[in-house]
Amino acid sequence: MRRIFSTTVFAFLLFMFSAVSAEAADETAVFAGGCFWGVEAVFEHVKGVKSVVSGYSGGTKATANYEMVSSGETGHAEAVKIVFDPAKVTYQQLLYVFFAVAHDPTQLNYQGPDHGTQYRSAIFYANEDQKNMAKAFIKAIDSSKALSDPVVTKLEPLKAFYDAEEYHQDYMRKNPNDRYIVVHDKPKVEALKAKFPELYEDN
Repeated sequence: MRRIFSTTVFAFLLFMFSAVSAEAADETAVFAGGCFWGVEAVFEHVKGVKSVVSGYSGGTKATANYEMVSSGETGHAEAVKIVFDPAKVTYQQLLYVFFAVAHDPTQLNYQGPDHGTQYRSAIFYANEDQKNMAKAFIKAIDSSKALSDPVVTKLEPLKAFYDAEEYHQDYMRKNPNDRYIVVHDKPKVEALKAKFPELYEDN
């Protein structure tokens, strides 16, 4: 069973990875952590995040649609593209939210009830800085023994991101009473609010 990050580990890692830039242009992060509905919902509540889009990354444009991606044979992962203001929230802080509440990084090619490589844990890095920050963060998590199992998150270069179909966008906001949302995704947003009150915003 997954062991949740302790308060001490939270404080240590947040201290290590919390410095914000004084002024900088907007940046983009692409994360995959199971069904994109819940990951999108979490990051929509993070201060400094300007937009979150659900989509597909890891495969080709020709196969970037829900029906084909759901086969698990396209190379795509359900992912989210996050545009953020690094003067308000850092890439490292987004990593922290990703690993701590948005999904379980110890589950290989599945998240909860969703199985297949399209639900893998992955970070699609846009540049070497993002790659190195992600590697350092994973190393810090594993070294701290914050989780009972090793992190299995894959680091993959961001080659392209394809927006998902419109009905997937803002799914939790549009369907707050959907049983899947209530059981699997609302608890993630509640965890963000409880564990990261300084990063959470109600919108």
